[in-house]
Amino acid sequence: MKKISEFIWPIIGIGALVVSGWLLYRELKDISISDIEASLAAIPVHRFLLAGLSTLVAYAALAWYDRIALLHLGVRHISWLFVSVCSFTTYALSHNIGASVFSGAVVRYRAYTAKGLSAAQVAVLVALCSFTFGLGTLLLGGAVLTLKPDLLERLEGHLPNLLTNPTTAFLLGLALLGAVALYVVGSLLHLKPLHIRAFKLQYPRPNIMGRQLVAAPLELLGAAGIIYFALPEAGNPGFLVVLAVFLASFSAALVSHAPGGLGVFELIFVLAMPEVARPQVIAALLVFRIFYFWLPFALSVIVVVLYERSRLAEAWKRRGESPAEPPPEPPLVAPGLDSHKIEHRLEKKAV
Repeated sequence: MKKISEFIWPIIGIGALVVSGWLLYRELKDISISDIEASLAAIPVHRFLLAGLSTLVAYAALAWYDRIALLHLGVRHISWLFVSVCSFTTYALSHNIGASVFSGAVVRYRAYTAKGLSAAQVAVLVALCSFTFGLGTLLLGGAVLTLKPDLLERLEGHLPNLLTNPTTAFLLGLALLGAVALYVVGSLLHLKPLHIRAFKLQYPRPNIMGRQLVAAPLELLGAAGIIYFALPEAGNPGFLVVLAVFLASFSAALVSHAPGGLGVFELIFVLAMPEVARPQVIAALLVFRIFYFWLPFALSVIVVVLYERSRLAEAWKRRGESPAEPPPEPPLVAPGLDSHKIEHRLEKKAV
């Protein structure tokens, strides 16, 4: 019998999508399609190009997540190109579908076990990539709230007054930075793993930790940059404000479990940007959806189809070949990974 949580989270996600969609409609019902089209047309070409460059920075940083996790596992034989394509496909699917079981595990499992990694290693890789993203969110969120604790006042009336209070925001920012500092100290001092109920935090080597502290903020800065460059220069509240609103919106979208964060992400952004005309905010968010979600998703589907087609062709070719002699006995001492067995288990699991 399946766990109840397997049904609860999709229901929560659909509920969040419906509620946020209704609230967003209520906020935008007076805006016409022509207003949004005019706002899109008003974005200069050079800012579209800068938004595209920000997208490349974000996805390059996501590929670095995978590379860092592989270095943590001591795996160095997989090329940057393979890692980049695998990471791009994984995140493009997960951003749109929101199904971590499919996007975060199965896609990486099929790709990396084909390169000799075990299922346990892939599980560690997925967990470390997720943790790296969380680390970046804590670091940038803490920095933003500490530097500008009045930012949460933008959501006054939509959040409890305690949360929008600048003093509370400043203390929250210090707490987030303190959590990152403890992680850094734990890595530098080679502390034993931290156990919190079923959660186990294994401190990585300092060189791995240092890479995490660069890669994670870089991805978030690139993603927020897409929206920043798509907003008009007149009335633009500045990159720091856009970054803060992006972190709040993206975090809320993840917590909501709505597919792709659709509706939740847009609602918070619209409410937190009162100085920008709403058609212009929607136009910027539409550019973000196209650059960060929809175009990568279309490309990732092509990559998956081509990859699975090549794997199927290889399996069909092996099936048609008859071995001239029986396969050798496996070694008795320090056996390595048997790629044929891995592929057999892979195909069996995929079916």
